[in-house]
Amino acid sequence: METIKQTQKKYGSRAMSLAIIVAMGLIVLGEKAAGKGLILGTLFSVVNFILIGATLPRTVGHKKRAAILISFVSLLLRYALLAIPIVLAIKLDQINIFTVIIGIFMIQLMILVDHLPLPLGQKRASS
Repeated sequence: METIKQTQKKYGSRAMSLAIIVAMGLIVLGEKAAGKGLILGTLFSVVNFILIGATLPRTVGHKKRAAILISFVSLLLRYALLAIPIVLAIKLDQINIFTVIIGIFMIQLMILVDHLPLPLGQKRASS
């Protein structure tokens, strides 16, 4: 079984790698704002994912009320964190809001793709 850090590294590096490759393609095609938005959204998505992993162990071992409070405060802070790239994209013309939103969901996309069923006869490579 993977540790939290291994899982974060796997999905975070996959998400950033894909975002960088796609962003470079967008920039080459003349869509600089879209490329910047994708990188910005993905970066904040990765930071959010790391914060989720950091707060999970802190809720374990506390009384129910304290665990709920820690989880709620963590959720609010992470929502505020994810609002930053969206607000930047709204304020700045140099950043595309649609690709920021796609970037924010990049970690979830990587997890989803990782768990898609493979064609018959193929086995998933362990990474």
